[in-house]
Amino acid sequence: MTSIDTASQTDPTPAGAKSSYDWSVFPWWLVGILLTILFPVYKMFTDETWNEGFLFIKDGITLTFTVTIGGFVVAMIVGLIVALGRMSKRILPRNLAMYYIELMRGIPVLVTLFMLGLVIVPWILSAVGISPRSTLASKAVRATIAVGLIYAAYIAEVFRAGIESVSHGQSEAGMSVGLNRFQVFRFVVWPQAIKNVLPALGNDLIALLKDSSLVSILAVRELTQMSKLWTGSSFQFFAGFMILAAMYLTLTVSLSILLQWYERRIATP
Repeated sequence: MTSIDTASQTDPTPAGAKSSYDWSVFPWWLVGILLTILFPVYKMFTDETWNEGFLFIKDGITLTFTVTIGGFVVAMIVGLIVALGRMSKRILPRNLAMYYIELMRGIPVLVTLFMLGLVIVPWILSAVGISPRSTLASKAVRATIAVGLIYAAYIAEVFRAGIESVSHGQSEAGMSVGLNRFQVFRFVVWPQAIKNVLPALGNDLIALLKDSSLVSILAVRELTQMSKLWTGSSFQFFAGFMILAAMYLTLTVSLSILLQWYERRIATP
């Protein structure tokens, strides 16, 4: 009996099974997304009007990224402070944090944007001596701060859940080896907490990217505002909003794929 015959008899794997592909894990959803944006992308390259609209609208992508990234940074900083206050055993910090969270979550985003972007943030900037005509008082900066303060309420709850997911025994172990409270939080609790809440933070970042379109009510020339300006002058409403939808879909799906890749990377031991 040849070695080939022996291998075929001892190998329990059916013929051709090793080369088969499990189509149940294929990202069919991504195929659907690509098909969804196929029509507007095709029109952008073949239709002069659609191409003109795309070239005009895309100029707002810089401010969209600015509001999204800047707002997320503000939300992370304020959210962590609020989360620590929410977990405090002292009455005043805990109640102030709960007041802030319920206030921001209880008022519609558009109403909050109007109040923060047009009233409160300009008042704060002028109170600290920043001129209304200064770059720091621009509509984009006001919108970024406003979005960040709104999302800080949601991220505070995410942080609180992450911190509480770390067992108290680990904090006690850190204290037993001579670490103070700050060191325990910095080196023991925080690294584990941020890893546990990374998927939730990713979802908030994607949601913030989409909600950055709401700052168009403050006349910030991000993608949505640029689309409104172009459709208002050209009356090509279908083309304008199809282009806008395709751009947002491309950005959010790309960000989602990037976040999933990063989550898998840090999950690998």
